[in-house]
Amino acid sequence: MDKETSKLKLLFIVNPGSGVGEINFNELVTAYFTDSHHHFELYELPKNCALEKIKAIIHKSKADRVIAVGGDGTLKMVSECLLQTDTPIGIIPTGSANGMARELGIPLEINEALNVAVNGRPKKIHATMVNGELCIHLADIGFNAYLVKKFDNISHRGMLGYAKAALTALWTHNKMHVEFKIKDQIIRSQAAMVVIANATMYGTGVKINPEGKLDDDLFEIILVKKYSVMEILKLRFTNLPFNPKNIESFQTKSLTIKTTRRVHFQVDGEYIGKVTGIKAHIIEDAINIIN
Repeated sequence: MDKETSKLKLLFIVNPGSGVGEINFNELVTAYFTDSHHHFELYELPKNCALEKIKAIIHKSKADRVIAVGGDGTLKMVSECLLQTDTPIGIIPTGSANGMARELGIPLEINEALNVAVNGRPKKIHATMVNGELCIHLADIGFNAYLVKKFDNISHRGMLGYAKAALTALWTHNKMHVEFKIKDQIIRSQAAMVVIANATMYGTGVKINPEGKLDDDLFEIILVKKYSVMEILKLRFTNLPFNPKNIESFQTKSLTIKTTRRVHFQVDGEYIGKVTGIKAHIIEDAINIIN
């Protein structure tokens, strides 16, 4: 009997601020495992929890699988602890976007996601390192990163809140000038945003990077030259594609982007701050993900 069907020890790393606080996750998981031969532990993340502490919790647990309960930021944190190890990582998506769960086809309903975490098969996927930040999903500079910052600071969520943030940002955000080299080609362009894309889609399901594969040895650079209110709303809330005249796509294993001024920067839905450029490279077989 292999490890996937034998008795497993599972450690759930729970982010109570990601939406799971609205339900009794402890009660739900206890009920799920009532008639199970598997063993589980729950660790609820405190505020400003140091990465080394989480690593110590994972090491002490000797878990066969570690399950990230939260959004893409929680998954990023767990993945940083288990980077380039064989320990499988599961996802219970309770965040606002859940980009990687959607990317992998993991159900958003918690009991169904638990079934995947317990019974799914692990597979190795690649990731990127962007300015020293692990990126499993998507990172970008420019307009979307600015929206991530604005959206985090507004009281109204959902489409209305995002539309409000987008309209405000359109009045206050300036385009940037970027320069980067792909093979022997130097690209210089005005840009609304540049995406470092390991995955194919944002958490809304829109495919910003149709060519992306999580297990190939390349990542994509998506150069978005222009934006409008409708293009931004399409990006966030629909499956409609961008106008191809406004987008270029490139593939590479490593990249340096220079900008002429400080620009907004986000990784996996978490606003990082302002930067004057980007350095990115691929990390092969970065994490062992369950789906």
